[in-house]
Amino acid sequence: MLLLFYFNFFFLPICSFSPSQSKVPSFTLKLNIQREKREKQMASIAGTCPLGALHRNSVSENNRKNSVVHYEGLRLPQRTQMPFSLTTVPSHYISASSSSRCRTTKAMASSTVAAPKREKDPKKRVVITGMGLVSVFGSDIDTFYNKLLEGESGISLIDRFDASSFSVRFGGQIRDFSSEGYIDGKNDRRLDDCWRYCIVAGKRALDDANLGQQVLDTMDKTRIGVLVGTGMGGLTAFSSGVEALIQKGYKKITPFFIPYSITNMGSALLAIDTGLMGPNYSISTACATANYCFYAAANHIRRGEADIMVVGGTEAAIMPTGVGGFIACRALSQRNEDPKKASRPWDKDRDGFVMGEGSGVLIMESLESATKRGATIIAEYLGGAITCDAHHMTDPRSDGLGVSSCITKSLEDAGVSPEEVNYVNAHATSTLAGDLAEVNAIKKVFKDTSELKMNATKSMIGHGLGAAGGLEAIATIKAITTGWVHPTINQDNLEPSVTIDTVPNVKKQHEVNVGISNSFGFGGHNSVVVFAPFRP
Repeated sequence: MLLLFYFNFFFLPICSFSPSQSKVPSFTLKLNIQREKREKQMASIAGTCPLGALHRNSVSENNRKNSVVHYEGLRLPQRTQMPFSLTTVPSHYISASSSSRCRTTKAMASSTVAAPKREKDPKKRVVITGMGLVSVFGSDIDTFYNKLLEGESGISLIDRFDASSFSVRFGGQIRDFSSEGYIDGKNDRRLDDCWRYCIVAGKRALDDANLGQQVLDTMDKTRIGVLVGTGMGGLTAFSSGVEALIQKGYKKITPFFIPYSITNMGSALLAIDTGLMGPNYSISTACATANYCFYAAANHIRRGEADIMVVGGTEAAIMPTGVGGFIACRALSQRNEDPKKASRPWDKDRDGFVMGEGSGVLIMESLESATKRGATIIAEYLGGAITCDAHHMTDPRSDGLGVSSCITKSLEDAGVSPEEVNYVNAHATSTLAGDLAEVNAIKKVFKDTSELKMNATKSMIGHGLGAAGGLEAIATIKAITTGWVHPTINQDNLEPSVTIDTVPNVKKQHEVNVGISNSFGFGGHNSVVVFAPFRP
């Protein structure tokens, strides 16, 4: 009887209360109101499960268990169950129904009501004051972009090594490269091409920014950093070292084997040559590398850790190990009979990407620093973002969620609304899955694409891997400064779902208001950087 008394007196009033009951304890009323608010918020949010549902959540209507994908090589054959609790999941990750359960992942742009204002502080505004490159079209910026505008292909048969037994025998191989005036003869003979390209592109960028050695010697070099990344590093140096070990024994390995193989050496050698003592390291995120470097370098400037950063990507993988490795991945086009037609992004007849190489480097500088030294400002870096697909080692997400969220975050960082963007330099490698996944993502962010131009630099120079973002950033900036966007060549049979203007085969005059450059890499690494004309 005593238990029944306590049950009736304490428990029933709480369980059966309604907000209209005046005798309900106030703390209970507050808890229920808060709970109702949370449920309404969760029901209105279209988000995703945590960590791509650690991946890709699948919650049954009959239980609250979370499926975890187990990887077996590049396939996803089996699933196991693990306990799942909604209390551990932030509400902005939940796609909820009235039952508040995690459902399918949806590709959606962030529901930003209004884009934040652009940066006004001259110490935090980041401008471009110099550019340098090494490419299949040479090392002169204007020549490089003019070749792109003309729609000229730089793809040809490989003759650097005997590729006759390879199933792929062509690429964007650099010929007639000269480092004269930038690297002394002794070091030039020792260096891997990856570092030769980096040093030449970096020094040409410094010269373009009026930061030659005499000028640098008058400046505080602790405020100038170097961040040039690479996807593969010194691949020739590494392969030669392994070959020496196997054929002749460890005593025949050169002492330069390790230093010239590791990925940080480009930034290090450029700093050693110029005396730059600011932030210095490398980033290696496969084909997204250069954009990751731009994003990181800009943040060093914004945080006040550097005034100037020498930034970009470099790569030299057109050699037996590099070509053979990508053949093994089944990633390359095999159009040996017509190499210049092989790289054909968004075309129905594409069959894989074409390897390229080179280096692209920008001088990124605070507006305050550029103004003080009277530098010529080429363009402005407004912002960027990086995300991960958390999906597969080599394949993109078909729903484009990682890419669309990356574009959205980059625009938020830049203080730009989607409507302001009218140019996209796409990653567009000419692969079956990747090309369409990127277009799907772009369409999710940019609802009206009628004024949007989207082109593919890789259609002419191939895929520069870690250098791709650097070379394409330069192409993006040249589009801004010239008012002309280069064509995407080999557009003969466009995919029906590609409804955006890809600038097919012939250049177009186009005043760029805001341009973005996309780069994505193996591992699901996504990166987007945002450039615009400089306006004081």
